Amino acid sequence: MKKNSCFLLISTLSLLLVNTELLAQSKKQYTDQELLKLFKGLRVADVTDGMDMVGLKDVGLLSTDITALWKDIDSFAHFFCGIAMTVRYVPTNRSTTPANPKEYKNWRDQWYTTISGEPFIDSIKPGHVIVIDNAGDKDAGSVGSNNSMIWKSKGAIGIVSAGGIRDTDEIIKQKIPVYMDVAKRGRGIRPGRNELESVNKPVVVGGALIRYGDVIVADGDGVIVVPRERAAEVAEAAQEELRLDKAARKRLYKQLGMPSDRTVED
Repeated sequence: MKKNSCFLLISTLSLLLVNTELLAQSKKQYTDQELLKLFKGLRVADVTDGMDMVGLKDVGLLSTDITALWKDIDSFAHFFCGIAMTVRYVPTNRSTTPANPKEYKNWRDQWYTTISGEPFIDSIKPGHVIVIDNAGDKDAGSVGSNNSMIWKSKGAIGIVSAGGIRDTDEIIKQKIPVYMDVAKRGRGIRPGRNELESVNKPVVVGGALIRYGDVIVADGDGVIVVPRERAAEVAEAAQEELRLDKAARKRLYKQLGMPSDRTVED
């Protein structure tokens, strides 16, 4: 009887210790760079499996309509893992283009400055992903070849958008990773079409809730968002899945006489 009681006591204490460690891990405040390190090398598939393992099945997966604008199968330059900076543009209900063409340039510049601007530019940090909720904004090209390069120069590593992106040929040539619904690309300028509604507030893109600071992973499979408060445990589970996948595929490469590549290397 005493042995059974001791065993139960030890088991209970062990369980409490494990739960305490998990609780401490969940409460730890990770910096952006710490989170990005935890997610290093992870694919959308790995993160999806990690989400399943922590009880977040089908949470955070953006619609398959949100896909890569371009792909680089040699170096995977279209892949990214970053921290969400959120922006929302909405259709305008104001009067549009002035009737007098001479007033157009001043009207356009004022609209860009006061109504549909980019006040978030100076807040962009290395590792940020610019996430844009701009559904239904009247064929506006909220992102183009110019401002996407400015964001990149500030440290942004990619863009995720419901649509509303123009200059797509130049963006592809500039190798800026963009994920969007290509059927909803925009062609006109923002003035007269949309207004800035919010910055770093919760948005919805591809049917998924995305908040400032959440982790975004994107590759050829699409895009997934991981709630920041669950990111560390998701990353740990996903890294284990990736290790198992690499080991299994590495054996098959060897069996089939295929040369090793980055997808199976540690």
